[in-house]
Amino acid sequence: MRAFFQKLERRFGRYAIPRLTLVIIGCYVLGYMMEAINSNAAAYMNLNMAKVLQGQIWRLVTWIVIPPSSLDVFTIIMLFFYFSIGSTLERAWGDFCYNLYVLGGMLLSVIAALITYLAFGAATGAWERIGSIVGNSFTTYYITLSLLLAFAATFPDSPVYLMFVLKVPMKYLGYIDGAIIVYTIITNVRYALRGYFGNWIIVIAICASMLNFIIFFLLTRSGTTLNRRQRQVRRNFRKTQKIAASGRGTSSGRAAAGSAASNVVKLRTHRHRCTVCGRTEISDPDLEFRYCSKCSGAHEYCMEHLYTHVHITAQEEES
Repeated sequence: MRAFFQKLERRFGRYAIPRLTLVIIGCYVLGYMMEAINSNAAAYMNLNMAKVLQGQIWRLVTWIVIPPSSLDVFTIIMLFFYFSIGSTLERAWGDFCYNLYVLGGMLLSVIAALITYLAFGAATGAWERIGSIVGNSFTTYYITLSLLLAFAATFPDSPVYLMFVLKVPMKYLGYIDGAIIVYTIITNVRYALRGYFGNWIIVIAICASMLNFIIFFLLTRSGTTLNRRQRQVRRNFRKTQKIAASGRGTSSGRAAAGSAASNVVKLRTHRHRCTVCGRTEISDPDLEFRYCSKCSGAHEYCMEHLYTHVHITAQEEES
């Protein structure tokens, strides 16, 4: 599956939208402006499939403009927060993968909305009512929450300051986010079992919005298996690091480190190496590497450690 996504990127990567997070935030700002002009603007832009099939095809796009919540101070803070995590994911994954995650989630929601409308409409015969419920249920709210889950899964130890004071690892916010989603699903299922069939549509909308997270992190974020030669490269590199650390600053230590490093070069020369974990493009061909602008000197890091490592100062570099 990962190879399939890589083939897609090689073929369609040039069509990716750069700075997609900024584009989405801009769409929300436009939506707030339209609601300020006309409080009923959302009713003409939501994903009402009954209206779409009657010719109002602009709803397939304009539902993205509808903001996930009403405008207040808390919403403004959350928009800045989502802009921060979205931009970080965009830099870490690359434009294409980030586009595929966000726009793919939106496309899955549109497909699910159409199927849900046709299925429930045929079962009840209340086509207009079902179309209205679908339009109000399928929004960008849970797609936005899936973005937070993606960030928590990618950078679980990244710190977040709640109320600008309390430092909390991002993974705990991910757990809370996931618990809220599960609780919402369970609550709607309980109401649906009592005969309120509209709650089934809400459950489907939530699951469709989370489907992109499931696809990306159950199918494409699994660990890679190293062959015997790659494991030998990793062992030699770690041995080099250990020798260099124990004999740093001495001629014998540098000589021993150089001897051990030569064993790595003999196996195969790499061009990129993570300063923290020592993985290279040889040991893990799917890794991406970036230089850290805050570290003194030229130090490369894999995406797992790019935003979580301890920066190297000039004094450490000289020693």
